[in-house]
Amino acid sequence: MIEMITGGWRAQALYTAVKLGLPDHIEAGRTTCGELAESTGAQEEGIHRLMRLLVAMGVFEGNERTGYRNTAMGAALLDGPQSLRDMCLLHGEEYYTAWSHAPHAISTVSSGFEVAYGQSFYSYLSHDKDIAKRFQRNMNTANMFFDQVPEIFDFSGKKVVDVGGGGGQLLTAILGATPDARGTLFDREHMMPAAREHLAATVGLDRVELVAGDMFEAVPAGGDVYILCRVLAGWEDDAVVEVFENCRRAMEGSSSRLLVIDRLVVDEDSTVLPALWDLQLLMITGGQHRTLDRFTEMLDRAGLDVERVAELPMETTAMIAAPRP
Repeated sequence: MIEMITGGWRAQALYTAVKLGLPDHIEAGRTTCGELAESTGAQEEGIHRLMRLLVAMGVFEGNERTGYRNTAMGAALLDGPQSLRDMCLLHGEEYYTAWSHAPHAISTVSSGFEVAYGQSFYSYLSHDKDIAKRFQRNMNTANMFFDQVPEIFDFSGKKVVDVGGGGGQLLTAILGATPDARGTLFDREHMMPAAREHLAATVGLDRVELVAGDMFEAVPAGGDVYILCRVLAGWEDDAVVEVFENCRRAMEGSSSRLLVIDRLVVDEDSTVLPALWDLQLLMITGGQHRTLDRFTEMLDRAGLDVERVAELPMETTAMIAAPRP
């Protein structure tokens, strides 16, 4: 129980280390508290006391006499494409502040973030480019299952429309594994520069079309496969059904399919991760994770039938839906 109660302290200690760049400084050879203090502008005593805890937590190893080193956990926080650094910063700042309003959020089933910041999370992102980039990099680090998506669905020769495709990592994984597939990345205008840069550097823009728009109004027509990956949890059921209907209308044949990829919750014998992330969604967007039955019902309302379900890593599920004749 004491470990649960003090969990926030541990998270903030880790956040402070990342904010000060300690993993990167240590990797660069600054391995004593004096060197770390000089590099960060912090007091040596404060660094010493922080390092004592983080060594005990397994983030670093060593001591002042032998020098400090990154463990595998510390290495996961080094600045780079697959780093958890941005996740740590978001959780230590904006998300931590939102969670301070948890009693209100749970009592009213509304966003703690909006209480803390006076605006919705997505509005906040649209007005702060640096935070938006951090959020997108954070989303990219949760792509551990992307490479497995081509294993649960055959994309050969298909036109793939990634609705809410973000920076293009999932589309890159699909097109990289399926040389004869083509793709369309569809997202809001502010996502286009990062997506274009990433796709140009990976699969090439000759295989991809980038389209800016709003999935609640319409999605690009003529796709063989439409994908909604981790973009629905922040929206009410009726709004999600609208997106499903837009995808259904955009399909030009009965062979088209919709892949809904998300984390599902269960009400009995739940594991910690889905239940925890469900509450995180409530705190940040007022959103939620859903059960398989609830998704099936919403898809049914939009004229789509769940054809099969496939499991992916990180307790993620893909629902493959077909348009009803």
